[in-house]
Amino acid sequence: MPANLFSEIEYLKGVGKARGEKYRKLGITSPYELIYHIPRAYLDFRCHVPVQQAVLNDYNVLKLTIFRKLPPQRVKGGLVICKAAATDGIDDILVVVYNNVYGFNALKEGGTYYMYGKVTGNFLRKEITSPVYIGAEEKVLIQPVYPLTQGLSVNMVRQNIKQAVGIMKSEPFETLPAELLRRYDLCTLMYALENIHFPESSEAAETARRRLAFDELLKLQLGMSMMKTRSRRSTAYKMDSRISVDEFRQGLPFELTEAQDRAIGEIISDLCRNVPMNRLLQGDVGSGKTAVAAAACYFCVKNGMQAALMAPTEILASQHYKTLSEFLEPFGIEVCLLTGSLTAKKKTALREKISSGEAQVIVGTHAIIQKDVQYKSLGLVITDEQHRFGVAQRAALAEKGGSPHKLVMSATPIPRTLALIIYGDLDISAINQLPKGRKPVKTYAVTGKLRHRAFGFVRDRLDEGRQAYVVCPVIEESETDLQDVKTYAENAAEGDLKGYSLALLHGKMKAAEKDKVMKQFRDGEIQVLICTTVVEVGVDVPNAAVMVIENAERFGLSQLHQLRGRVGRGEFESSCILITDNTGEECRRRMKIMSSTTDGFKISEEDLKMRGPGDFFGSAQHGLPPLKIADIACNMELMSMAQECARELLENDPQLSRPQNRALKMDTLRLFNKEIIG
Repeated sequence: MPANLFSEIEYLKGVGKARGEKYRKLGITSPYELIYHIPRAYLDFRCHVPVQQAVLNDYNVLKLTIFRKLPPQRVKGGLVICKAAATDGIDDILVVVYNNVYGFNALKEGGTYYMYGKVTGNFLRKEITSPVYIGAEEKVLIQPVYPLTQGLSVNMVRQNIKQAVGIMKSEPFETLPAELLRRYDLCTLMYALENIHFPESSEAAETARRRLAFDELLKLQLGMSMMKTRSRRSTAYKMDSRISVDEFRQGLPFELTEAQDRAIGEIISDLCRNVPMNRLLQGDVGSGKTAVAAAACYFCVKNGMQAALMAPTEILASQHYKTLSEFLEPFGIEVCLLTGSLTAKKKTALREKISSGEAQVIVGTHAIIQKDVQYKSLGLVITDEQHRFGVAQRAALAEKGGSPHKLVMSATPIPRTLALIIYGDLDISAINQLPKGRKPVKTYAVTGKLRHRAFGFVRDRLDEGRQAYVVCPVIEESETDLQDVKTYAENAAEGDLKGYSLALLHGKMKAAEKDKVMKQFRDGEIQVLICTTVVEVGVDVPNAAVMVIENAERFGLSQLHQLRGRVGRGEFESSCILITDNTGEECRRRMKIMSSTTDGFKISEEDLKMRGPGDFFGSAQHGLPPLKIADIACNMELMSMAQECARELLENDPQLSRPQNRALKMDTLRLFNKEIIG
């Protein structure tokens, strides 16, 4: 049967079962998905040179005629070497192809081809190895290069895509109305999909890429907005705005900042609506997010409901339990801690208190979302360090009856532009002030030559009774000259930190081991913690006043800022020492930024400019669909246009159910794997 755009990929001429399996490894199951297999680069066959002018040991484009093909040679290990003699009309060259008899057979004696490959040899005898080629009669001389898997060649994929584009042209479609194409200066989808693969010129390829990047960003915005709308079902927990949190405010041993007050106001306003709150509380390290969360819990309990806070680790859950207890128990609010390490007897007793409503604020790890934990009236769900939880874990807590309100906390400051993408389904409250009296951490960037002097400074602080972190970027010996953290700790114990109590903490340790070491450090039994970035988020050790970061050039700005935030959490003046031997311009610029500001939002803006969005979260953590074409950091203007377009489309058609929007909705559902939006 003839293939259409949505038939199985195997029905495409020349694909068949074996090649179909290779395509499926790339996530391609239909000709439609093959059309969206975007080239990673292009080869420009227009710029060919004579054999005589080919640069040896480099890649060149040559125009060659095959005049003799030699029989394939089989050598040890099953390798097949195919050779052909070719000429450009003046000089000869040998074409050598390894392990690709199919591709070699396609070359015909007497045929003329444009070939791109590495040219080796000498002045008298040259070879071009495993070239990518097209026939000289080919009209399109700018050719795509695709991401491949074993068993698929560029030429195979190119031929199959040519067929798929042919099918597409016989079944033309468009996802955006002509008026929007004019307004945003976009080409048609048919032009874009043909010219992303077989561009008439470099300008045509760029025009095509712009349209497809816009489409991708638009679908991202639409998907996020539809998720937001989906969460706007009615809640069983509409709260009473007449209940005041003034008593809570007055009972605090410190004055809330304006930013904290504003965030509390936004949260309470949401809690009093008849749709569930879905809000991100974003604040720099030490900005006082927990006090805001405590105010939300207080308001919830005063409305006769329960609140739950989920943290990613037991030690963080214990820390939140301690802080929330200090804030809330003076008002007669019962706070309990539920973690996996409790005895069965204690868990049973706690579950009873939770189901009866006696436990009013429940803090814990993922143990609080288990099926056997039933709540009497769970009105508010708070997740800390949201990107550390999977979508399913957050949803499981939110599904504990009656569509509770959801508050997400993150200590990773990210620019608002990026926050709107990553947290597009959430409203955002940002705490951009530090509490009064908090001393900023002094930051120094030094080279390895000053390492011993830096550790003299560390020893002085330890002798005063303070504690220190030393962060290394790797945990095992490697080919690089970076020391692994274990060897580093051994050397430090015999050298700069001899006589002080040290401990090791890294990601390959078991969770119980990590918790034990962190607890000993928090309790002051360990003076120096030598660790990897496992300490990046969360744990509060007020007595830790020095942070040393080795090979600082290996970390992103946001990551350095997160690490620096582990100190300066108590009453003591704190310091961060960045050690790097990299004297490159970019590294110097990054160290200068770190030394000149402690504002996490400013740092994140710089990080976005310098490193792109990947540094903030991996896609597996933030749950965004992967982007094939758009680069968020470089396409900010296009992103703003896509956001504006998405708003307009959804205002006029909230479910994208009108006939003209159905194709766009289907594409959005495909991007989000259907079930997320539903």
